[in-house]
This record gives sequence, structure tokens and C-alpha cells, in this order.
Amino acid sequence: MKRDERGRIFLSTENASKEKTFFGHPRGLATLFNTEFWERFSYYGMRAILIYYMYDSVAKGGLGFDQATATAIMSIYGSLVFMSGVIGGWFADRVLGPRQTIFYGGVLIMIGHIVLALPNGGATALFVSMAFIILGTGLLKPNVSNVVGDLYPVGDNRRDAGFSIFYMGINLGAFIAPFIVSAVSDKAGSFHAGFSVAAVGMAVALIVYVLTGKRYLKEAGKKVPNPLQKSETISLILKIVGIIVGIGILIAILTMITGSLTINTIILAVTVMGVGVPLAYFIMMMTSKKTEADEKSRLTAYIPLFLIAVLFWMIEEQGSSTLAIFAAERTDLSIGSFQLNPANFQSLNPVFVIILSPVFAWIWTKLGDRQPSTPRKFALGLFFAGLSFVIMMFPGIIHGNTTTLVSPLWLVLSFFICIFGEMFISPVGLSATTKLAPKAFASQTMSLWFLSDAMGQAFNAQATQFFSADTEIAYFGITGFVAIAFAIGLFILAPFLKKYMKGVH
Repeated sequence: MKRDERGRIFLSTENASKEKTFFGHPRGLATLFNTEFWERFSYYGMRAILIYYMYDSVAKGGLGFDQATATAIMSIYGSLVFMSGVIGGWFADRVLGPRQTIFYGGVLIMIGHIVLALPNGGATALFVSMAFIILGTGLLKPNVSNVVGDLYPVGDNRRDAGFSIFYMGINLGAFIAPFIVSAVSDKAGSFHAGFSVAAVGMAVALIVYVLTGKRYLKEAGKKVPNPLQKSETISLILKIVGIIVGIGILIAILTMITGSLTINTIILAVTVMGVGVPLAYFIMMMTSKKTEADEKSRLTAYIPLFLIAVLFWMIEEQGSSTLAIFAAERTDLSIGSFQLNPANFQSLNPVFVIILSPVFAWIWTKLGDRQPSTPRKFALGLFFAGLSFVIMMFPGIIHGNTTTLVSPLWLVLSFFICIFGEMFISPVGLSATTKLAPKAFASQTMSLWFLSDAMGQAFNAQATQFFSADTEIAYFGITGFVAIAFAIGLFILAPFLKKYMKGVH
């Protein structure tokens, strides 16, 4: 046994060669692969039918919300999931360590799915379930990746390949879930039966994690990096109280403005939070004495990239809201004698990620120094996202109405173009964040990157309320062309932006 530079225990080369591996990697990777596979199965399985549950009539087993409210709730749900990752990172760093944080997060997620699986719970059960899943996902999601990293000593050249295998688990779970959950829901004639499958998926994740973790994960993720000191307790309590009071004041102000406390008031409050939290991060880092002059310059260059990412995620995340509605109400789901379920389209996103990720990895390796700069990659990503919405104008234009059922290939094409664009933004954004982040705020800047999705969905909570059959062509057109216009603007300004990046390509 040896220790690496960070003090972690690992097997020596000669012993590692004798150890049973998972595709040449530590067996702990199999534990985390399975955990993330089933966690994503539960999350995307539930999400695949959630919007239909919200806006279907009570007679059909739904909640009877109007579509505008349903799409807004989907957006704030996604936004809060990403915002909660900040909480999960803090608990892992200061209180529980990543391993325990993952476990408790999984328990909360499972409880959330069980609550939603119970019949006759109504809207109350929905919101209680969402609260558990939001907090649980925040605890679990960011920390699984940290433990994957802990499996490898510093300098181990298997690390990137290990993350690729792990990433495959995420997308495989997301791919198969909509098919299984929707099929169970259809056969049982109940949304709650589908939700129960998601609960089982999370239970399987926890069982695998507990039974195999102790043996294969060893010491990975057990350490609490920066333990909370007793002297900090009072300060922490005051901060928590301050945050709760601040949220309460925000809701109270919005209630006075809107005239009453309704679901729409809460949706608006989350939108404000989705914008306010990232803004506070940027102000804190830009004004900190710990941020050096060159780092402030790089952070300045990072701001437009962050905003472009927000616009991208606004479009990409509508796959589970506006495009899900299009799949259910505007798409001919009959293919010969076979009948598609509209939830099946939610599998397009992960399957295209699985197909395109190795292709783009090969392209960037092949191009080497000749590949586009980071700003131009972002511009191309947003351009394709905008194009994916412009494409969705044509079914209504060609048929002269927005009532005729159209080919499912329109949705397949739209999803493909958008995910093609994601290859220019999502992995590139992670890399750019590590390069442009101030040293003193490296981890917090990574949290900030994920908040770009939270902000995008916060904006969607307002924007998607304007989507309907009557506004379909204009909605897709305006959103798509605005995105393309910003993409062209960034592409033109890329050389100017590179000057602020201080040598980062």
C-alpha cells in the first residue's frame, strides 16, 4: 500500500495488477457507475412523465394544471435542482464528507419518489416530493463525481477514461428510464405506477451503494476536507437564518406586487433567485482581494460565456417542457401498428450524447491547436441550439396550422441539432471554467458553471408560459432567432474576448 500526494491510500502498481478491476479501473468505479445509473434512471424516469401528470385532467389521473403553469413548475424544479448542488458541496466539505452526503441524498430522493408514487396525494404530494428530490439530488449529484476522482491517485492516467465510463452510466440510465417508466404507467393506467418505478430505481441505487461501497470504495470520499468548527456554529446559524429571512422577504415583496400568494408568486421568486445567486457569486469574486488582476480579467471574459450558456440551457432544457407538450399534442405517434409514448422522446437527449461525445473527443484531438477558440465553440453551440428551435417552426408553416399531427422526425431532428450544439458548450464549459477560475475560488466557480443551467431554467419559468398551440410558430421562431443572433455576435467578438482571457485558448 502507498499514499499519493494528497495522502490517499492506494495499491502499489504490482498489487494493483493482481486486483480485480472494472474494465481496467478500480472496482469502486462499478459501485459509483451503478449508483449514478439508477439515480439518473429514477430522476429522468420521473421527469419523463411529470409534465403530463401535471396538466392532464383529474379524470385522467393528472392534477389538472393549465399547461403554462405546468411548464413553469418544470422549469423551477430543474432550476432548484441545480441550485441545491451548492448545499451538497458545502455539506460534503464541512460536515459529512462526500460518501455520507451521497447516502443521505439518495435516501431523500427515494422518499421523494415514494411520496409521488402514493395515489390521491394531489398537488401537495407533488410539491413535498419535489422538495425531497431537489435537496436529495443536491446532496448526491456533485459528490458522486468527487468520489470518482478520489479512486485515482494523482497522476493516474486512467482518470479521464474512468470519468468517461462513469458518464456513460449517467446517460444509459437516462436513456432507458423514459421507456420503462412510461410503459409501466401506460399498462397500469396510472401515473403513480410510473413514479413507483422511479422509487424502485433509487432504492436499487442505495442498495448497490451500501453493499459494495464499503468493500470497493475503501477510503475514497470519507474525509471531510474542511470540518466545521464549533466556533463557527453561531455564525452559520445566523447565515442560515439570514438566507431564510431573505427568501421570506422576497416572497413577501412579490406577494405585495402581484396582489396574492399563489403558485405564480413562488415561480417568480425562484426566477429572481435563479438570477440573484449567480450574480452574487460574480460580485463576490470580482470584488475579493483574493482575486488577482489577471484573474479578474479572465473572470470578465467568463461572464459573456456564462450568459451564452444560460441562453443555451434555456433551449436545451425545454426538451422536457415545451417539446414534451409538442410530442404529446402535435406529433403523430403511430408508426405502422406500433404506438409511441410521448415520454419516449426524452430518451433522445442521452442517446445522442452517447453517440456524439466520442466523435467530438476525436475531432478536438485531431484538430489539436487548430480547433476553434473557446468563445467560438460557445458561439457554435448556441447557434445550433437556436437552429433546433427554428426547425420547429416548419411543421406549423408547412401545414398552415398548428393542429395537424406531424411526423416525429421533426422532434428527432430538433433534439439531434440541439445536442450537437451541446457538444460545443457542455464539456467545453467545464474545461473553460477550470482554466478561467480564480485560484481562490476554483470550486465555487465550478458551482457557478452549473448555476448557468439553474439561471436558464429560472428564465424558462417565465418564458415557457407563453407557449401554446396559438403561439407555437412565433415562440419557436423568436427564441431560435434571438439565440442565433447572440451566437453570431459572440463569434464576431471572439478575438476581442480572447484578449481578456490572458493566454487561455
